[in-house]
Amino acid sequence: MSEMSPRWTQDPVLKVENLTMRFGGLTAIDSLSFNVGRGDITALIGPNGAGKTTVFNCVTGFYKPTEGRISLRRGRGVSDAMVDELTTSGNQFSRDGERSVFLLERMSDFKITEVAGVARTFQNIRLFGGMTVLENLLVAQHNRLMAASGYTIFGLLGLPGYRRAAEAAKEKAIFWLSHANLLDRADDPAADLSYGAQRRLEIARAMCTDPVLLCLDEPAAGLNPRESADLNTLIKYIRDEHGVSVLLIEHDMGVVMEISDHVIVLDYGRKISDGTTDAVRSDPKVIAAYLGVDDTEVDEVENDLDHDVAPTPAAPANAEGVRP
Repeated sequence: MSEMSPRWTQDPVLKVENLTMRFGGLTAIDSLSFNVGRGDITALIGPNGAGKTTVFNCVTGFYKPTEGRISLRRGRGVSDAMVDELTTSGNQFSRDGERSVFLLERMSDFKITEVAGVARTFQNIRLFGGMTVLENLLVAQHNRLMAASGYTIFGLLGLPGYRRAAEAAKEKAIFWLSHANLLDRADDPAADLSYGAQRRLEIARAMCTDPVLLCLDEPAAGLNPRESADLNTLIKYIRDEHGVSVLLIEHDMGVVMEISDHVIVLDYGRKISDGTTDAVRSDPKVIAAYLGVDDTEVDEVENDLDHDVAPTPAAPANAEGVRP
């Protein structure tokens, strides 16, 4: 691999290859390929209707794609050959020591969370409003607590293994409440929180599942500048201190440009740009997609950027002072 290759191509945690999603005669996603770098914050952006949420639904198992491969790679150094071998085997996942590969298009949504380690938030907040803030984070650890109970009555009997698991679940919940600045609201109903606090609680709940990939669907939607700043701090903390890779959909370009390592731009289900924030910001195709410029104008802008074409001088006036 060339040293000049982008970091996200060298050892991705998620690789999406030729993803296509059709609904009857409508092609929502058309042969889309991209990587999410390990330990990166990757933004998936584009105008309304570009297909961003459809991509999320395919990655997290809510939709089964029409075509394509979605491989999650846990552990460094997972090769494409290991993914190819899993693909031909017909299995959902394989493990080789500390390295694991999961083909998400073959897995159900709850297995993608529980086994592969992909957590997700939604554009419309989905908290348990009648439960306390703390209880919302304990519910996220339900699978582990059920396993510790032996799926029987060990929890009711208070056996030591279950007590240890319950205490660990509470400690994890308190840890994430602290980092989401919600510890003082632990015993309040989740519905009583402000909108921005509910956004942070939803992210904290997702982190209680110990994901390797955190998918955030418009986390800054409806937030004021201060709430957006708090959100940015939390997302960067998750990336920097816990090594969790983040894939987010976001319309707030201030958030995208401040925290993203890598940006992918969709338009009508196709990828039109893929690179760093600086590269994407200046891409004529991206500007055109957001402003509604037609293809001929995009070509003109690209030509000017590529060749630094000087303006054509005005034709000289004739004897009567009229220009042709």
